[in-house]
Amino acid sequence: MSLLILAFAPVLIILFYVYYRDKYEKEPLLTLFLALFFGGLTVIPILFVEHFLDSFSTGMSQMVYAAYTSFVVASLTEEFFKFLVFLIFIWRHKDFNEKFDGIIYAVYISLGFALVENVFYVLGNGAGTGFLRALTAVPAHALFGVAMGFYLGKAKFANADQQTKYILFAIFIPIILHGIYDFILFSENLFLLLLFIPYLIYLWIVGFRQMREHVEDSAFKEPPLPPFNANI
Repeated sequence: MSLLILAFAPVLIILFYVYYRDKYEKEPLLTLFLALFFGGLTVIPILFVEHFLDSFSTGMSQMVYAAYTSFVVASLTEEFFKFLVFLIFIWRHKDFNEKFDGIIYAVYISLGFALVENVFYVLGNGAGTGFLRALTAVPAHALFGVAMGFYLGKAKFANADQQTKYILFAIFIPIILHGIYDFILFSENLFLLLLFIPYLIYLWIVGFRQMREHVEDSAFKEPPLPPFNANI
């Protein structure tokens, strides 16, 4: 039971935090739960696709294998299915009615996947893995979701000329961010491993900045009051 709590806790903390950041119009809990649920279901096709793609890695050198596994097997597959869930279940949903909604729904989808993945890792490898993933992998999945949702939020409310560009950003930027994260770890290169913590800090800084930008750009934010004029 303690391992399950350890697996669930970091996911629930981040979910609550992102929900709290939705300052001006809270999303329906049922819709958020469904986003989380369908995100969790992506584990099933992802396992099959990753296993299939990994079968082509025979004979690769360490660095080539690390790059292929990071950017193709893991990153491309996982972010593609999260993106697909968003397009199918959220893109045309009536509750996706401001830019920050893109972030909150993408994060919930991403953490649905991360929750299932985390349960398997923690139950299989113990508390040490659980504490380590609580500080690294789980927040990283959330931050990949922030990046995806940031651009999907822009795309939703952009004109036709800009929409395609932002949709492409929404899938390719999380793939790149996720791939770099995995490559640093899979490379087993000391120099790259020294960059791991700075890279995590970079992800946090960018993620907070993107959340702040969309929150402040909310369609439901009340306009500031006009300045008081004593002569009126």
